[in-house]
Amino acid sequence: MSSSPGQASFNCCYSETDLPRLIAKPEICPTLDMNFAEQLKSRIDIVDVVRQYVALKRQGSAQRWKGLCPFHSEKTPSFNVDGGHQFYKCFGCDAGGDVFRFVQQIESLTFPETLRLLAERYGIPMPERHHYGDAEAQREAALLEIHEAAAAIFQDNLRAAAGADARRYLQSRGVDEAAINEFRLGLADSSGQQLLQRLKRFGEEVLVESGLIGRRPENQGLYDRFRGRLMFPIHSESGKVIAFGGRALRHDDKVKYLNSPETPLYTKSSVLYNMHRAKFAARKNDRLILVEGYMDAIGVYSAGVEEVVALCGTALGPGQIRSMRQQLQYQSGKGHVILNLDSDSAGARSTEKHITGLLAEGLRVKVLSVPGELDPDEYIQQQGREAYAKLLEQAPSYFHWLTDIARGRFDMRSAEGRVDAFKFILPAVERVQDRIERATISNEVAEQLGVDREMVRQVLRPRQNGTAPRKHAELSSAVPANERLLIACMLASANARAVIRHYLSTENRFQQLEAKPIFEAILSAEENAFSLPAVIDQLDTRWQRILSEISFSESGVSEELAAQQTLDCLKLLEAKSWRANRDELKKRIREFESQGKIQDALLLMNELDTINRLSSAD
Repeated sequence: MSSSPGQASFNCCYSETDLPRLIAKPEICPTLDMNFAEQLKSRIDIVDVVRQYVALKRQGSAQRWKGLCPFHSEKTPSFNVDGGHQFYKCFGCDAGGDVFRFVQQIESLTFPETLRLLAERYGIPMPERHHYGDAEAQREAALLEIHEAAAAIFQDNLRAAAGADARRYLQSRGVDEAAINEFRLGLADSSGQQLLQRLKRFGEEVLVESGLIGRRPENQGLYDRFRGRLMFPIHSESGKVIAFGGRALRHDDKVKYLNSPETPLYTKSSVLYNMHRAKFAARKNDRLILVEGYMDAIGVYSAGVEEVVALCGTALGPGQIRSMRQQLQYQSGKGHVILNLDSDSAGARSTEKHITGLLAEGLRVKVLSVPGELDPDEYIQQQGREAYAKLLEQAPSYFHWLTDIARGRFDMRSAEGRVDAFKFILPAVERVQDRIERATISNEVAEQLGVDREMVRQVLRPRQNGTAPRKHAELSSAVPANERLLIACMLASANARAVIRHYLSTENRFQQLEAKPIFEAILSAEENAFSLPAVIDQLDTRWQRILSEISFSESGVSEELAAQQTLDCLKLLEAKSWRANRDELKKRIREFESQGKIQDALLLMNELDTINRLSSAD
C-alpha cells in the first residue's frame, strides 16, 4: 500500500516460492545469557503448576486447559491455561499472565518469594545471592528486613528479665513455651525508643514507612509505635513477618489491641493471622476455622487443630475471603469455613455479617457457638481438646444457626413474626449461588419457621432467574476475521511472524489494520525470546482481552501450516487494499469532474486503469 491513492506500490503480495527468503532468521548465539527468572520459567510448565491449585480439563488442543477460576467465584468455567504459550487467562474476572503472576496472585507472594517457592518446589538451585535491581524490590526487601529484625528484638525482650510479667500473663492464658516460640511472641520495650535506636541504620524514611516508627506532630521527632505491649508477629501467606499486633499489658492503656497501620507490605483486609501455617492443614482437612483474636488462634492451633486463622481486626475483607477460598479450592473445592467468633451479641452480629460475605464468594459456612460465651482458647483450657473437636464436628450449617437466632428474635406464634423471621434469613439464602442448594435450604428454612413454601419460591424466583451463567462478550468479534486468523498464525509460528514482518516493513501498511496495536506488539517482541504474556503486557486492557480471546480460540492454525496460511491471508488483505485504493480513486475522480477539473480527473483515471490492470494480472 502507498501513502496516497496515486502512488501505489504492488510488490508486496507473496507466493509460496518467497517463503525461504521471508522466514530467514539471524543466527542466535547459543550462549545467550538468560537471567535466573527466565531460566526458571523455561524449566517449569504452567499447566503443571496451575493443576496444583485448580482442577483442569483439556479443551480441544492438546495444550489448552479449562477450569473454575481460583480468583473469583463461578459455576461455569472461564479460566483458561495455554501450555504452548505458558499463559493463563480468566474471561470472567480478567486475571491473566505467566506462571510467576499466577503463583504471586494465588499465594499472595512477592516476586522474589515466588521465584524461591518455585525453585524449591521443582528442585532448581537458586544463585547464592540474587539481587533484584528495581527500586520497589529493594524497598520491599528493606521493609521485610526491618520487620524480621523487630520480631527478633521483641522476642529477646520477652525472654529477658523485663518480660517476666508478660510471661506470667501468657502462662495464665495457657500459652506454653513451645507456643511462644512457634508464634514468635515478643514484648515491645516501654521506652518508645528501642527500635528507633536499634534500627536507625535503615534510615528515617523507610522506618516510618514500615509502620513500626511514628512521627510526632509538626515534625517534632520520631517514636516507637508499640510500647510495653505483648507483640504478635503477623505473617504473609509465605511466612514473612509483615506487621504486628500489640496487646496492652497495663490496665491504664485505653486501647486493648493496637495493630500496625497499612504499609506497602500489609493490607489489613487481605491478611489473616496464622494463614501461613493454617493453609496446609486447611488443604488436607477441607476446612478453615475463623476465630476473632490472636490468642484464640494460638489456643486452637496449640490444641492440634491447625487449620485456624484469625481476623486482624473486626472486619472480614474481600481479600481475606478470597484467601480462604483459594485454600479450600486447592483440592476438592468443597471445603467449608467454620465461624467461631465470640458468642456475645457483638460476636453474633459479626457472624451474621460474615455469613453473607462468605456465601457471596461461593464458600460453604458453618457456625460454632462455644457454650458459656467462652473464647475458644478458654473453652479448650477448661474442657480440653477433644471437647472442642467434638464441637467442631457438630457445628451446624449457617442456616440452622440463623434459624435459631430468628426464633429468639421474633414472635414465632404469629404469622407476622414468622414472616419477619424468614425475611431476616432471606439475604443469606439469596447469596447461595447453587440453584438446587438454594432451593433445598429455603424449603428447610420454610418448614422450620412454619412459612408457606410457595411464598418462599415466589420470593426467590427473581433471584433464581438471574443466576443463569452469562457468557462473556467477545471483544475480538469486532476484529475482521482475516486479521484474527493472521494473529493466530503469528502466535503459532515464528515463520508466520517473519512473513508478516516483511509485509508490514513499510510503516503505512499498518494503517489498513483494525488490530494495529496487536500486530505492532507482537512484531516488536524479540524473536529469540518470544513470550505471549510479555506481548500482552504491552497492550491496554481492551486489546489485552482481544488478544487473549484470539489466543484461546479454536482457529484451526497449526505451526506447520501457519506460514502458508499467512500468505493466503495476506493475499486477501492485499485484495482489500486494491479495493480501497480503487474506491478512493473513483471518489476523487467524481469530485474533480463535479468541480470541472477534467485534466486532474483524467490523470487519476490513468492511475485507476493501471491499478485495475495490475490487480487483474495478479
